[in-house]
Amino acid sequence: MKDIRHPSQHRNRGPGRLAALLLTLVVMSGLTGGAALAAPDPHQKPSRPVVRVPDNPMDAVARMQPSWNLGNTLDAIPNEDSWGNGQTTKATFEKVAADGFRSVRIPVTWNDHQSATAPYTIDATYTARVKQLVHWAQDSGLYVVLNVHHDSWQWVSKISTDHDNVVARFDSTWKQIAVAFRDEPRTLVFEGINEPQFDNTTEEQKTRYLNELQVSFHSIVRSSGGANSNRLLSLTTPFGSGDQAHMDELYKTITSLKDRQLMAQVHYYGWYPFSVNVAGGTHYDDVAQKGLEDSFAAMHRTFVARGIPLYIGEYGLLEYPNHFHPSRIERGEVLKYYEHVGYGARRYGITTALWDAFGYLNRDTLEWRDPALMNSIKSAWSTRSGTASFDKVFVPKSSPVTAKSLTLNLNGTGFRGVWQGGTKLAAGRDYTVSGNQLTFTAKALTRLVGNRAYGVNATLQARFTRGLPWNIDIVTNDVPAMSDATGTTDSFAVPTQYRGNDLATMHATYADGSNAGQTSWTPYQEFNQAFSPDYPNGAIILTPAFLNALRDGDTATLVFHFYSGSTVTYHVTKSGSSVTGTLS
Repeated sequence: MKDIRHPSQHRNRGPGRLAALLLTLVVMSGLTGGAALAAPDPHQKPSRPVVRVPDNPMDAVARMQPSWNLGNTLDAIPNEDSWGNGQTTKATFEKVAADGFRSVRIPVTWNDHQSATAPYTIDATYTARVKQLVHWAQDSGLYVVLNVHHDSWQWVSKISTDHDNVVARFDSTWKQIAVAFRDEPRTLVFEGINEPQFDNTTEEQKTRYLNELQVSFHSIVRSSGGANSNRLLSLTTPFGSGDQAHMDELYKTITSLKDRQLMAQVHYYGWYPFSVNVAGGTHYDDVAQKGLEDSFAAMHRTFVARGIPLYIGEYGLLEYPNHFHPSRIERGEVLKYYEHVGYGARRYGITTALWDAFGYLNRDTLEWRDPALMNSIKSAWSTRSGTASFDKVFVPKSSPVTAKSLTLNLNGTGFRGVWQGGTKLAAGRDYTVSGNQLTFTAKALTRLVGNRAYGVNATLQARFTRGLPWNIDIVTNDVPAMSDATGTTDSFAVPTQYRGNDLATMHATYADGSNAGQTSWTPYQEFNQAFSPDYPNGAIILTPAFLNALRDGDTATLVFHFYSGSTVTYHVTKSGSSVTGTLS
């Protein structure tokens, strides 16, 4: 990934370049201690667990499942701690291994630690630091994938206008890496380049340039001696794309090299509208699920079924989790996505590497930021879990309580019942099941909502014969109430009483039916980019980017959609830098 990182106000935590200078002094001095930053003794063989790498590459890559990315770390620009994750310790890898991961991908950006002119020498201290992290991961019994990361867009992307220098630098970079790591065991995998991209090029040129670089990478590594003669090498597509045309070209490259110790790599971040919540992608619905099934089936058909192992070097969602902004994807829908990824990986024989820039593992405490989410991800490595059509049942406060239903997604499990804490609800009295319809009775809901305060009144669990239970919140709500407002294009918010609701999306159009806002190809604007809920302060913020994209003097009709099914229509008019919002 290029842009999944801390917001600017969070990127520069720590001493930055000063830390790099101190690290240099520590390594050069050969100091040892708690952080163990000293360069390893080149004459001393490291003592680490013996991890046998099968000769069959399909078996080897299968043993790498599941995998995890040490994101925003050695790939950070310019230094390891520049994007907020501090200095990595051995305990990081021990934590990851203890929680069931079998491999780690260590993205590395070499640009700021390498001369920009021939012979493009990589700083020896930096190489030693990279090697130290590789060893720590191996000490924890993990396979390691090591790559050339953001260099892809920093200088490799300029190949069309600076071909000879880019190729020379790429070759020199890999010659140095190959020599530095040639005696490492085969638990170390080399990845030629991350998400390669080439400026101002046609598709044919992209294919040709990438093939040139990957063939050169293969030749350099194989001729460098040591364990590199049969080390697993990872080759990829432009941008890590899973598009069929790109995968077909990668298949041609791999087969042309006539080397069985190769694996294919693509990246997967879900169906785009769902991954960022745009164009109405508020639910992990049939369209989003089909996107995953079609993608994984194509990966399997193109590579795995033909004997080439496939490694999804990065997977996740493009804008989740982000602990610095309101969550743009509903939590239950997220859990369905990760459950499906785990199932898809097993079904199609694919190894998956979770992209973790900062959202999953807290690098300071080495605790998972969201343990329940991680339990869901980990459970999906080995089994399916049942879910439901949603994780909330909404009970309007302004109406008499009536029975409410959800659709069960059994995913091959059996339904066991519903619990509230340690108490099992009574089938027939509290709920009924007809086919895959779970219906809560009016009597049970009346008891569960209690005094009917807005928000979550109770949490239930639907339990299944295997996998994790599905949490169901019982929520008292009413249609949100909004009021008129004035402001500027730099600061405007719609006063909103949410009344137990969560915002799902915003539909924006003009009277002539055309779309309003910066995302002109859809009326459903992007969450947190065009609009964002401010629950504590009772408002919906319309961003400067959205407001500045509005036509001057032309009223935009906004329809706010909530997960309860409620909608509220609102009107906004921009006049110069002034903004007026009205309900009527």
